[in-house]
Amino acid sequence: MGSLALPWATWGIAAVATAGVILRPFAWPEFVWAVSGAGLLVILGLLSPAEALVGVAKGSDVYLFLTGMMLLAELARQEGLFDWLAAKAVRSAKGSATRLFALVYALGTAVTVFLSNDATAVVLTPAVAAVAAAARVEHPLPYLFACAFVANAASFVLPISNPANLVLYGSHMPPLLHWLPQYALASILSILSTYGVLRFTQRERLRQPLRTEISVPKLSDCGVFAAVGLAGTAIVLVTASACDIQLGLPTFLAAAATAVLVLCRSSCSATETLKGLSWGVLPLVAGLFVLVEALEKTGITANLALLLHRSVERSATLAAWISGGALGIACNLLNNLPAGLVAGRVVEIDHVPETVRAATLVGVDLGPNLSVTGSLATILWLIALRRDGHNVDAWTFLKLGALVMPPALALAVAAVIVSS
Repeated sequence: MGSLALPWATWGIAAVATAGVILRPFAWPEFVWAVSGAGLLVILGLLSPAEALVGVAKGSDVYLFLTGMMLLAELARQEGLFDWLAAKAVRSAKGSATRLFALVYALGTAVTVFLSNDATAVVLTPAVAAVAAAARVEHPLPYLFACAFVANAASFVLPISNPANLVLYGSHMPPLLHWLPQYALASILSILSTYGVLRFTQRERLRQPLRTEISVPKLSDCGVFAAVGLAGTAIVLVTASACDIQLGLPTFLAAAATAVLVLCRSSCSATETLKGLSWGVLPLVAGLFVLVEALEKTGITANLALLLHRSVERSATLAAWISGGALGIACNLLNNLPAGLVAGRVVEIDHVPETVRAATLVGVDLGPNLSVTGSLATILWLIALRRDGHNVDAWTFLKLGALVMPPALALAVAAVIVSS
């Protein structure tokens, strides 16, 4: 009886911790719930301290990647790069809210593709908030929603577009020239479908006039250096991906080099810059990795691998549809980082056909567009919103996500099946 209770206890703690991350009871930060759940597993003996440390260590590349991206975003913010971009975007929109929305979405696509979906949440969201303020937009949410949804919709154009891609494929990441034809059609359909539904649902708010008379602030030398640092980091990431190098350390080093270049001439101190980073994201990710380590110990990955194997034996195409849909939903219950970790282990155990693996990746990347905590990128987006004085509750996002995500997911899964 005791041995049977152990898996249920682990699953229960993981479920409560995940619910805490999603619902944020008492308005406590997300990381409190993830870390508390991980700590309780160790205290109750469901996971040894050594096993918990193994789980934490598995996230080392992600910690470096996120720290680098947050540092780049903070440097760009404090040196006025976002304000300069905001003024330029408003000028380019020429008073048209729909044109500004399209510009924001296109920019979000580019940032996601070349810097990752987390960068879109961390780097672009503050810039768009500045755009809305500069244009005196009465309803800024359509533009902010564009950041959140495109961060997931464009996150499988390249392997670097989403850290979950690296988690899912692990050491078996396909070469770039194999990746592009496999995911190109799915990415295009995902991006266009998401844009179309967003544009339609936000049409009333996008009829408001925008301010056209706005002065463009002069970009300081430090602001230019921050922009160069962001562009250089994009080049570093694409190169690292092509060379099959993990992205965390290159991202961190590129951000550190940018920080040295900027802070040597900036009036802001290193202490001020570091204080501006959202450090709570790191223990949040570490806690999620520990929860996944505990779930794997219960044998859940082996059981899921067996179910997937039986499904593939019946029909690889049907298995692809089931995998994509199931992961799309599971990410919103678990968050796509732990779901991706579990899914990556399952497909590795079973050695599934490439069609099934591709559909699984689409589910992990695109499924999180349903809810506010479906992906780490959306959690980062929420944190960025709160910092700028905006707030989006879970129900508001869910109502919109229920319209945006399903058609994009169905089209993308169909596309990878055809492409594979």
